[in-house]
Amino acid sequence: MVDTTLRNRTLKTTAALALAFATFGLAACGESGSSGTKAPDTASGAGCAPVAGTQLVVLDDDKKLQTSDNIIAVVNKAKGGDAALIAALDKVADALDTPKLIALNKAVDVDRKTPKVAATEFATAQKITDGLAKGAGGKIVIGAADFSENQTLGALYEIALDAAGFDASVQQIGNRELYEPSLEKGEINVVPEYAGTFTEFLNKKLNGASATPVASGDIEKTVTGLKPLAEKAGLVLGKASKAADQNAFAVTKAFADKNGVKTLSEFASKCSGTATVLGGPPECPQRPFCQPGLETTYNLKAGKFSSLDAGGPQTKTALTTGAITIGLVFSSDGALAAG
Repeated sequence: MVDTTLRNRTLKTTAALALAFATFGLAACGESGSSGTKAPDTASGAGCAPVAGTQLVVLDDDKKLQTSDNIIAVVNKAKGGDAALIAALDKVADALDTPKLIALNKAVDVDRKTPKVAATEFATAQKITDGLAKGAGGKIVIGAADFSENQTLGALYEIALDAAGFDASVQQIGNRELYEPSLEKGEINVVPEYAGTFTEFLNKKLNGASATPVASGDIEKTVTGLKPLAEKAGLVLGKASKAADQNAFAVTKAFADKNGVKTLSEFASKCSGTATVLGGPPECPQRPFCQPGLETTYNLKAGKFSSLDAGGPQTKTALTTGAITIGLVFSSDGALAAG
C-alpha cells in the first residue's frame, strides 16, 4: 500500500523547505532521548555508528521498496486531444531527471531564486522551447501545489505551452482532494503530478479505499496501471519523466565513503545491527515504506530509532551532526545537490 502519510506532496510548503536549509547546520533536534529515540528488541550485529558530514547522499533503492513517484503531466481530456499541447509538456518531461530536479530545487530553496526565474534559466539551458509546434491556442490554466518544487514545474509547463502558442498561466491549488475534481471539470487544465501517488489516489477514489494497490517501484508498470484510471476520470497523461520525488534514505557522504555503501542492500549487509540509528518521522516504525519496509525488503534492523520529521530540518541536521546513521529524506531535496 502506498504510504501517503510520508509521501503527501501537498504538505511540503516552500516555507518548510526554506527552514530546512536555513537550519541545516544547527544542532540536532533528534538526539537520543530528547527525540523519542528507542531501541528495538530485534536488532543484532554490530551495525554502523553515524558519521557526521556536510554533504548528504541518497542510497539507491535497488530492491524498489518505494513507489515510483516520477513527475508526470495530467491534463483534462478536453485539452488533452491537442497533440501540440502534449508535445510541449513532454518536452519538459524529456529535459528532467532527478539530479536536474534537485538542482532546480536548490536554485529556489537554497539560492533563493523565484520558481519563475529558476524555470526560465532551466528552460533556456535545456532549449525546451526549441522546435515546438503551434497548437490550437487559447487559455490554459496550470495548477501548481503550494510547495516550491511543484510551482517550479508549473512555471516550466507555462514556458513550454506559451512557446507552443497557448496563453498559459499558473494558479496555486490546494490539496489533491480539492484540485483533482477541478481538473476533471476543466476548471484547471494541467497539473504536474507524481505518478505513484496520483495512481493510488485515483485507484482508491474509483475502486474504494481497500482497492489492491496499482502503483509499484516500476514506473512503466505504474503508468500502465494509471492510464485506465485516468481515462475513467476524463484525464490524459503526458510522458513520465526520469525525475522522481519520493521517499528515500540518505547518509552523509563521509559515511558512504568510509563504509563503501551506495545502495540500501549494501547498507543492510554491512550495517544491520545495534550501532545503527535510523531517523525519520514519528510514524516511521508503523509505515510500510519506512522502518517495516527496510526490515522486510532489505532485512535491515536498526539498533535505535530517532523520532524526527519527514525529510525536514531535524532529520537532515541529525545526519550532518552525526546523531543518526541513516534518515528518511525526499529524493529531489535541494540539500542533496553536490557542493
